[in-house]
Amino acid sequence: MASMKDIKELRERTGAGVMDCKKALQETNGDIEAAIEYLREKGIASAAKKAGRIAAEGKVNVLIDDERKNGVIVEINSETDFVAKTDNFNDLLNNVSQHLLQSKANTLEEVLAEKWFLDDSKDVNTIMKEAIANIGENLNLRRFQTYRTDGFLYGYIHMGGKIGVIVDIDAGNTEENQLVAKDIAMHIAASAPEYIERSQVPAETVEKEKNIYKEQMLNEGKPEHVIDKIVEGKIDKFYSEICLLEQAFVKDTDKTVDQVLEENGLKVNAFTRFELGEGVEKKEENFAEEVMKELGKK
Repeated sequence: MASMKDIKELRERTGAGVMDCKKALQETNGDIEAAIEYLREKGIASAAKKAGRIAAEGKVNVLIDDERKNGVIVEINSETDFVAKTDNFNDLLNNVSQHLLQSKANTLEEVLAEKWFLDDSKDVNTIMKEAIANIGENLNLRRFQTYRTDGFLYGYIHMGGKIGVIVDIDAGNTEENQLVAKDIAMHIAASAPEYIERSQVPAETVEKEKNIYKEQMLNEGKPEHVIDKIVEGKIDKFYSEICLLEQAFVKDTDKTVDQVLEENGLKVNAFTRFELGEGVEKKEENFAEEVMKELGKK
């Protein structure tokens, strides 16, 4: 008899219905790979590939050269947290980071087509495919950002690769400045700003927020003559939540990040914050409910 666990896995890998998966497993004595072929033969499922499975685990890594002039932040996803802790995965992550550090590519497509820095007979795409075959899970070189600066770079990794930050500081690369940069990088990791300052926030984003606030005020019955002033206050608060310089500094909330930087004679040129799996849609289904529905018992 086909187990619920196997039915669920077959369902996720093929997209076939629950009852079709159950029958396929019964016909193939519980062999999932054979069941996939059975479903394909019946025209019930298309080819099931490892690369079709969702990869939302993995790690973020930051690599900066010794002079702190060149750096990269990169995210590689895996299907399970277990794989992300293996030596094979971490070797891949570190090697890809090394490759990107010397790469001039601007897009993932360009990177994947580049000759691998350790073996120019292969491209990066081939290396990723070989890693998938070797590790046995879908892996995805999801995103990266490279930095070249006249100032200095500082990187911070939080929770073993769950969050990564790289920040470009306009100042000399001194130990004292590095300590401040570390605090700023940790602040970015904790507070997740989206922009450095309010001038970078798209006008349409601000206008959308204003319209939302106005509707809220009207629904609350606020007099129209005071709404604009209230909305102005709410927009200021909005900026203080998403703009780095206006955020309250996590180590001293009586100061803003801008004040901390000014006190130390530093300026942030740019930053990137990657949080593992953000924006990746994780497939979550109530499998028992789906089974009952197909059985007509709901």
